[in-house]
Amino acid sequence: MQAEYLESVRLRHAGFRHAFFTRRGGVSPGPYESLNFSVAVGDTPENVAENLALASGVLGVDPRRVYFLSQVHGAVAVAIEGLETREAVLLREGDAVVSSVTDLACGVRSADCVPILVGDVRSGAAAAIHAGWRGVVCGAVEAGIEALRRLAGPDAELVAAIGPHIREQAFEVSEDVARELEAVSPLPGAVFRDGDKPHVALAHIVRGKLRALGIADESIDDVGGCTALEADRFFSFRRDGKVGGRHLSAIVPRNGPPARGLAPARPPGR
Repeated sequence: MQAEYLESVRLRHAGFRHAFFTRRGGVSPGPYESLNFSVAVGDTPENVAENLALASGVLGVDPRRVYFLSQVHGAVAVAIEGLETREAVLLREGDAVVSSVTDLACGVRSADCVPILVGDVRSGAAAAIHAGWRGVVCGAVEAGIEALRRLAGPDAELVAAIGPHIREQAFEVSEDVARELEAVSPLPGAVFRDGDKPHVALAHIVRGKLRALGIADESIDDVGGCTALEADRFFSFRRDGKVGGRHLSAIVPRNGPPARGLAPARPPGR
């Protein structure tokens, strides 16, 4: 069985093992079919553990070394030293995981929120950021990038990838939410109207924030995918409500500069 995932060309060329996992290639049944990473939604611990083992095989780390937090749609970043148990980290609240330890994976879980994976080309340190619309407003992206820069040092050269999430065609919001998101967007054009209803392009805002934080536009990738509109490929809270799965997006820090700027060869995601 092969867990399906999407890859960023920029992160791969920078030497980072990483994956934006879809809902395909796991063992969970029913509304969690099949690659679900959350027990809290109603799936069994056994299924989630097996799915995590499948994901860790793709990432090349031990399942006990795949770290993610109790996400709260906030702006707290947590640095992992590699001595923590996965269970202890899971009890910590936050929306970004950063580390420079090379035998672990920094991860976030999501349904419609934006997962962002970031690596420093020079040091090999990496971050995973979870940014729903509330996190976008309150500074999750900034918190994750600033924590990674503190870890990587003043010469950090960051590359970033935006993962599958609810895209603007499906992300209809209230006027109040539209105003909040528009107010924090460094780039114009994040909000548009379909009839009388405002829609928001979260990736547009996130890209603008990454650029404002000093990441060059050519160093920012977007792997595509709309969680709400592609039911056979992704879970979606907006589409399915509380009874549904959660994706995992994760990145592995690496030692030093990549050889000739290329990642080690590995089979592509299916």
